[in-house]
Amino acid sequence: MHVVTSYTEHELVSLLKARDERVFAYLYQNYGGGLYSVILQIIPDRDLACDLLQESFIHIWNKAASYDSSKGRLFTWMLHIARNVSIDMRRSKAYRNGLSTLPVPEREEEAYYGAAVVVMPEVMSNTGLKKAVQQLKPQHRGLIDLAYFQGYTQAEIAGLQGLPLGTVKTRIRSALTQLREHIK
Repeated sequence: MHVVTSYTEHELVSLLKARDERVFAYLYQNYGGGLYSVILQIIPDRDLACDLLQESFIHIWNKAASYDSSKGRLFTWMLHIARNVSIDMRRSKAYRNGLSTLPVPEREEEAYYGAAVVVMPEVMSNTGLKKAVQQLKPQHRGLIDLAYFQGYTQAEIAGLQGLPLGTVKTRIRSALTQLREHIK
């Protein structure tokens, strides 16, 4: 019996939509680390991040039929789900009330970037995300950090940065275009 150790993206999508548990385990094993590191950047509590990773995969499993390859790659779709789950948690009243019990980061880079860069740098460098974000202009890098890693809305960013909402939207759109080019 031949054991498949890799799949094409089309095969992954087909098997996921067919609710094949083997492909679910494959996705978790091969993409869980990348999703976990993004979750950690939004929610720096490792235990809660593990719970959110599990919740993200439940959403991925339950929403598999809604994946549309014409709108983006499978990993991007999965990343979007994990990010939304994390942002929902970050915005929740229960999470905000529990923030006072979180430990203060011991290292400066953890305080700024979140524990993911320290805990799993190989995952971030493998996805190219860290490198791509670092290549952005500082004004774009800051907006991407606020929007995608800290979970602020564009309107909230405009208020925080003292910028018109249209400017924030344009800069984020420009940054995303640049990121797509860097990650290819």
